[in-house]
Amino acid sequence: MPRFSAHLSMLFPEHPFLERFAAAREAGFEAVEYWDPYPYPAEQLAEALERHGLRQALINLPTGDVEAGDQGLAALPGREDEFREAFERALSYARALDCPCLHAMAGKPGDADPAGARRAYVANLRFAAERVAAEGRCVVIEAINARDMPGYFLRTTSEAAGVIEEVGSAGLGLLLDLYHCQITEGDLAMRVRDLMPITRHVQIAGVPERHEPDVGEVHYPYLFRLMDSLGYRGYVGCEYNPREGTRAGLAWRERACGR
Repeated sequence: MPRFSAHLSMLFPEHPFLERFAAAREAGFEAVEYWDPYPYPAEQLAEALERHGLRQALINLPTGDVEAGDQGLAALPGREDEFREAFERALSYARALDCPCLHAMAGKPGDADPAGARRAYVANLRFAAERVAAEGRCVVIEAINARDMPGYFLRTTSEAAGVIEEVGSAGLGLLLDLYHCQITEGDLAMRVRDLMPITRHVQIAGVPERHEPDVGEVHYPYLFRLMDSLGYRGYVGCEYNPREGTRAGLAWRERACGR
């Protein structure tokens, strides 16, 4: 059954951020992930991981000027220098946290020429993937649905697979978010089968409300068994909004895993 990672940007919101590490460990998680580590020194986060016996499963690259609408830099023509600076900062954190996966968000190109945005995306990802591959890490990309993030460059897992093929580096893989995939594409079991060879991290949430994964239209226990049968050994990130407190909603793990 999956190894679950607690997404600390969404789970345990009843605690201050640095207290969420202890809450995750007490709740039985063995790994954590979160969107934005950069307000905290890497050494402080590494100490929290060590103290609570946790692994860092995933971090995001800095996503640009969020207040101005940025949601990543990788597919923004003309901002390649900013992307590289963001990548170097993320890589320094990944090294300090012993983190295997760095998520490079594509961003919202707006009125930019789509072909130019794709060229920038491929070039930026190739640069980053070649750097991390030598260290045994990977950069991952994620398709995000248009309802939650209008204007995002990468919409479908098929598009993501095409980009990964074009970049052609072992240092680039897929972050397969089954919540976004169900909203945009559906047919999850077949997509899991087709995409597993390039999948390096998985994220889950209930569809459509993005609460615990035991409600809504996706039957996750079946998908967990399928991933097991396909040999997936990475983490499954729990990236959802708890309905009534994180601990109160965690019984889904036992049910999903047949315990």
